[in-house]
Amino acid sequence: MKQVMVVVKPFKAQNVLEALADMDVHALIVRDARGYGQQISYLDRTGAGDFTRTFVPKVEIVFWVEDTLVEHCLQRIIEIARTGRVGDGKIFVLDTAWDQVLEF
Repeated sequence: MKQVMVVVKPFKAQNVLEALADMDVHALIVRDARGYGQQISYLDRTGAGDFTRTFVPKVEIVFWVEDTLVEHCLQRIIEIARTGRVGDGKIFVLDTAWDQVLEF
């Protein structure tokens, strides 16, 4: 079992969620996120060289999927979420011991 964390631009999130609905994901979490990466944006310079960073809005989607389906999920997400511009998003894949998850 793998945990997949996907961070995408907000206008691409619904498309990714629709694609995941057609896949056999075990659970899914969606939350708003803000951050920066290669597309760091400096708004202004003040005083002695201090910078103000702009946090770019993103959507974080976390889901759990069987090992055999991970590659298919990743290819589909990349196909849907990629715009070709810097800052399209990130994908993190982590090992998960699903049998150790406690549900209540």
